[in-house]
Amino acid sequence: MSRVLITGATGLVGRHLLRLLIADPRVSEIIAPTRRKLPEMNKVTNLVEADLTDVLGPLQTPLDLVFCCLGTTRRQAGSKEAFVHVDYTLVLDTAIAGQRLGAKHLLVVSAHGANTRSPFFYSRVKGEMENALKKERWPRLTLIRPSLLLGERESSRAGESIMAPLFKRLPGNWRAVKAKDVAAVMMREAFTPARQEITVIESGDIPRQA
Repeated sequence: MSRVLITGATGLVGRHLLRLLIADPRVSEIIAPTRRKLPEMNKVTNLVEADLTDVLGPLQTPLDLVFCCLGTTRRQAGSKEAFVHVDYTLVLDTAIAGQRLGAKHLLVVSAHGANTRSPFFYSRVKGEMENALKKERWPRLTLIRPSLLLGERESSRAGESIMAPLFKRLPGNWRAVKAKDVAAVMMREAFTPARQEITVIESGDIPRQA
């Protein structure tokens, strides 16, 4: 039985993943810190703070697995600094807390095109985040790099709504992927024996469900 930490549980991928974790008999406890209170759910301990760092630091529950589904856009965050706080700082804070509490496997939603040398700010920050996690030398690190995510968001992103029809038709790693499919591949990887220390799953390698 596994004790799990998940950050980003209210997001597009995180909501699907949380449901899968609750339903899975291999999971005994789920620590899900959020900024907004979650409904009461079986196996879920929901710690609520405006800044997740204030929750992650004092955590004492021993962990087996850590899932990070945090992600925003610069426009949604309001500034470059706020974007970096969510997509870099809080991701690393999640990883540090998980490692401190004994977790051996970290699974993170990154993004297609993540690269420290990218001319695009978004992709560059994602690349820097990935590099920082690799330097922590996790026994097992899984990075998922979806392209445009499809699904029902709590708050719409106008640009994504416009681009979705195009990205659905693009080939390979550019093709849009459903959030529920990303959650499913995270679950698959979490409970599959390790093949290597670091696994990178690109958007085109994420199985599409019906």
